[in-house]
Order: sequence, then C-alpha cells, then structure tokens
Amino acid sequence: MSMTYFTFFTMFLLGIMGFTFHRIHLLSALLCLEGMMLALFIALSFWPTQLEMLSYFSLPMFMLTFSACEASTGLALMVATTRTHGNDHLKNLNLLQC
Repeated sequence: MSMTYFTFFTMFLLGIMGFTFHRIHLLSALLCLEGMMLALFIALSFWPTQLEMLSYFSLPMFMLTFSACEASTGLALMVATTRTHGNDHLKNLNLLQC
C-alpha cells in the first residue's frame, strides 16, 4: 500500500472512529462526517491523476457540491434542534416525538 492510500484510509478511518466514539453533540457528529467527505474528496481528486484519465475530473466537483449541501442541511438541522430542545445533545433527540 502506498503512502497516499494509507493517508486517505487513515483520514477516513479517523472520521469513522470519531463518529462512533464521540457522539455526544450533533456538531461533533457533523464534523466527523465532513472529515470523512473531505477524505473521499481528496482521494477522488488524486485517483484520475494516478490513472492518467481525464474523463473523471468532474466527479470530485459533484462530490464537493453534495458535501456542501450536506453540511448546510446539517447545520440548519442543528440550529433548529438547538432552538427547540435547548441543546444539541444527540441523546435528547427523539424522532418519535413532535
């Protein structure tokens, strides 16, 4: 395994570990998801250059666009839950209540 693949794998794995072990606040979960998306974006950006293919250069831009949409939706949900519940703790959020 080359050093670049190891770095991307480690970045993604740290995002998953942070998401599973530090799930107290919604903001920390969103930051871990954003770190995972950033690792995938960087890996997809380097993938066409290593294969010397020019046809896959638009794929990272689509992923970056979806990542920005995911981040804005997550922050909007965090603001809404903080206003209604008073905090952003994940254990206080119950999807069955209105």
